[in-house]
Amino acid sequence: MIEKLSISEAQKLLLLSQRVFPVKAKGTSLDRTLATIEHLGYIQIDTISAVQRAHHHTLWNRNPKYQPSHIDELLEQKKVFEYWSHAAAYLPIKDYRFSLPRKQAIFRGDEKHWYEKDKKLMNAVLKRIENEGALMAKDFTHDEKVAEWGSKPAKRALENLYMQGELMVSSRKNFHKVYDLTERVLPNTIDTSTPTQKEYIRFLITNYLKANGIGQDTEIAYLLKNTKRFVTAELKEMCSNNELIQINVNEQLYYALPESLQLLNKRLNRTQLKILSPFDNLLIQRKRMQNLFGFDYQIECYVPEAKRKYGYFVLPILWNGKFVARMDCKAERKTAIFHILHIAFENRFKINDSFNNAFLKELNSFMVFNNCTKIQLHKTTPLLFKEEFQKTFLE
Repeated sequence: MIEKLSISEAQKLLLLSQRVFPVKAKGTSLDRTLATIEHLGYIQIDTISAVQRAHHHTLWNRNPKYQPSHIDELLEQKKVFEYWSHAAAYLPIKDYRFSLPRKQAIFRGDEKHWYEKDKKLMNAVLKRIENEGALMAKDFTHDEKVAEWGSKPAKRALENLYMQGELMVSSRKNFHKVYDLTERVLPNTIDTSTPTQKEYIRFLITNYLKANGIGQDTEIAYLLKNTKRFVTAELKEMCSNNELIQINVNEQLYYALPESLQLLNKRLNRTQLKILSPFDNLLIQRKRMQNLFGFDYQIECYVPEAKRKYGYFVLPILWNGKFVARMDCKAERKTAIFHILHIAFENRFKINDSFNNAFLKELNSFMVFNNCTKIQLHKTTPLLFKEEFQKTFLE
């Protein structure tokens, strides 16, 4: 039997599964940060710092008491580790063994990452770290000229060793990776047995559905090489065993864990507004957001400036369970000014007092999170909203 959900029910299920609006949790704020990472399965790392970096921003949205130091503390306590999800990410250390299939595929040469392997250099780099302890890329000298978008040969060697599992990131200094031997970083209590293919695929499925409510095979296998056909087959088997249920949303077929539907009995906080990172787990799959929310979103930092429609680093704005606007921002740390370079509202959205109050409250919190004390508004779309917003900020 196939369950049927309305689009609004599917949206609610997804938002509650993603815990975009903070849920009550026991323990310290650090415990809450770890619980968030473990529930979501990963937090994407990104270097762009127009506002607080994506990993901090994503965690702060789900944990109001989040501090950027939490990540370093959890790395030091060996409760999270860095590796690749669909992109560079922080992952729960309890899930370490499920990083092994990719590492072993890269080691064997069945899967490639970014760089060609220079095995002689990789062996030399590995030997230095074995003898000297943890090192960064800058600890290695090189004579070769580096292209604009290239990396030092030693950096490429470090990344290859890291991707195939011989090195791990033990910490970061000024956001630069510090690499050490895996056996010196990994706690000896961690299960390092390689999962079978079936175990691995089931892990991908259950982890995704737990964090996202509903999903399709293409979404579960997103940017995970050589997994889709196995995911498709396992989804069918899990359905036949009643471990999963099929969900019809707008004539599209999705899968869900049976217990997830209980979330629909919970209240969704529609009054709170959220300013999201472009790399937030909720919306990283753009086609999914288009299908489920009708939100056509593209990050434009990779688009030539002349072709940008909204701005360099546009943050989606979620309110009343919908994506209602997008905002290009920059936190100017020296002057403590938070610049709203452009805020553009979705078609047919009408500003009202409820939105204004929610927006101002969240914007003030976000400004403080970005170490700013003043707001400067540059542009709105439609233009007529600018005067109204200026009044709101100045009152």
